[in-house]
Amino acid sequence: MVHMKVRGVALDQQMNPVVLLVDQTETLALPIWIGQAEATAIAMELQGVKAPRPMTHDLLRSVLQTLAISVTRIVVTEVKDSTYFAEIHLAGNGTPLIIDSRPSDAIALALRSEAPIFVADNVAEQAIALKKPLDEEMEEFRKFLESVKPSDFKGPVH
Repeated sequence: MVHMKVRGVALDQQMNPVVLLVDQTETLALPIWIGQAEATAIAMELQGVKAPRPMTHDLLRSVLQTLAISVTRIVVTEVKDSTYFAEIHLAGNGTPLIIDSRPSDAIALALRSEAPIFVADNVAEQAIALKKPLDEEMEEFRKFLESVKPSDFKGPVH
């Protein structure tokens, strides 16, 4: 497994939101296309913006905290039929639990819970190797997103 972090949320040429995961040394980047609501939830958390009322991921975090259950990590586990899959790993009363999730929801919850984000090795193989400092790569990535659409990829786009 590869330990990742969220580098940001951007829009592709067709205004579809993409979350960008990078490894800890910022030498690999994994773009995952996500829904608008999840992009908003992730971006708000990254920017430290708090909604006046709890959003869905805030509510889930509060429910888990009330039940004394912690998010130990999330893992993007696989890609199947152009769809990414993830798991939310929980622990409560010494009992580990694994919940199936969309990566975007798992990432939004991980950010709110300060839980680590991992990508399975087979998913990490889909990542883009970064050859330059990430800030330079981000500028190129923005340009790339302006010209690409999900159908340009043979592989996963969700």
